[in-house]
Amino acid sequence: MTTTVYVPRDSAALAVGADRVARQIEAEAIARKVDVRIVRNGSRGLFWLETLVEVATPEGRVAYGPVTRADVAGLFDASFLSGGAHALNLGLTDEIPYLKKQERLTFMRMGMTDPVSVADYEAHEGFAGLRRALTLAPAEIVQQVLDSGLRGRGGAAFPAGIKWKTVLAAQAPQKYIVCNADEGDSGTFSDRMTMEGDPLMLVEGMAIAGIATGATEGYIYVRSEYPHAIATLNEAIRHAEQAGFLGDDILGSGHRFRLTVRKAAGAYVCGEETALLESLEGRRGIVRAKPPLPALQGLFGQPTVINNVITLASVPIILSRGADFYKNYGMGRSRGTLPFQLAGNIRQGGLVEKAFGLTLRELLYDFGGGSASGRPIKAVQVGGPLGAYVPEAQWDLPLDYEAYAAVGAVVGHGGIVVHDDTADMSQLARYAMEFCAIESCGKCTPCRIGSTRGVEVIDKITSNQNRPQQVILLRDLCDTMLHGSLCAMGGMTPYPVLSAINHYPEDFGIEAPDRFAA
Repeated sequence: MTTTVYVPRDSAALAVGADRVARQIEAEAIARKVDVRIVRNGSRGLFWLETLVEVATPEGRVAYGPVTRADVAGLFDASFLSGGAHALNLGLTDEIPYLKKQERLTFMRMGMTDPVSVADYEAHEGFAGLRRALTLAPAEIVQQVLDSGLRGRGGAAFPAGIKWKTVLAAQAPQKYIVCNADEGDSGTFSDRMTMEGDPLMLVEGMAIAGIATGATEGYIYVRSEYPHAIATLNEAIRHAEQAGFLGDDILGSGHRFRLTVRKAAGAYVCGEETALLESLEGRRGIVRAKPPLPALQGLFGQPTVINNVITLASVPIILSRGADFYKNYGMGRSRGTLPFQLAGNIRQGGLVEKAFGLTLRELLYDFGGGSASGRPIKAVQVGGPLGAYVPEAQWDLPLDYEAYAAVGAVVGHGGIVVHDDTADMSQLARYAMEFCAIESCGKCTPCRIGSTRGVEVIDKITSNQNRPQQVILLRDLCDTMLHGSLCAMGGMTPYPVLSAINHYPEDFGIEAPDRFAA
């Protein structure tokens, strides 16, 4: 009898030796003359347990982790192929609390399937959304996305259906779908996990977007630091073409959609949609002034839908199960789920997909298990390097776009970076300004010059050079950047700076925030 063993091929698992574990399992099976089929699946997103090895048993998959190459012989001795007892035995995978408490819609297949197998994908509801889309008129597909309440998951939270509707209505000989996979925010990895662990979901979402808007060409712009994602995407696209889900006549419907992966040049600002378009067209990645909107004049001057990976990957389930199913998750205007990414000083880092409305405290303690250092958590940066630092007084706010905006914070891409009580918030504020100075495209003055001056002013504050005046100057500088920058790069850098000084004034040598600006 053949036993199926799952060993992740995700970058996080590879980094801790998943390939070595897979090779050792194969060698041990040969030596013991047992029949084993190894499937290289995606990661479940429980990174502190990688390499997480799963074994298919009649009762369900049994998990073992974290497994190293040295553990493999002992696992065979303990009859792990039949779910035997062992110190690394975690029980049934589906019963692990970290997973069981989640509401996985977009990530429902993550870790379940062979990422590049079309047959495996179809066996787990894959391409059901595309098949339904082929039975609908373009406007009906767009209406499904509108009704679902899906908003851009890249950070801006703009309604996805509005973009699609604009491109559908535009008259042009050529339209494009562009996927922004330039995931550069610190502490974020949901895009990477999608591209490495369930890339056909993204392929399906983009094909649906093409059929809905009349676009026949699509590009996935992937950051150069993701070589495994690029390789997996290209393999998945090739298999989808061979199976008829991409190409000149999708499943005999007469619809055409071609997909190409482009490797990014490695600039943070190219995560901004217009800078991305510049880079994709072969030029230096600098921000374009808007209008015109990319939906009307985007890639090569043609109407273009630009959506983030998770936005497009959320579309298949909306089409397959209907808009009502999706919008029944979440709260207020934040509908559906968001894959939150726990990183930094956290005991159980990884991915948690939940409906909007849970709290940061639930994520930090119920899922994250507190800080990795064991010290009290002091500050949590939500929404990437340009997101605000959220103090404990706000950890019980529901995580939705509007509730966070009301306190000057952002949910963004769902990245959460944790700091314990040893963090110096003045230095983290300085880092935000320095990051902006390094990564600014240089096109607008508030971002280019403001960030450099910001570093200088914070240095004067921490060294007590006319501190009260410098604090006022820093707030005025942030106000100028916030309202005068051409894009979110300069416009959001004040978020971490102001939140740090407002909530942790003692780290700047002041007793209390003197004035809340911007």
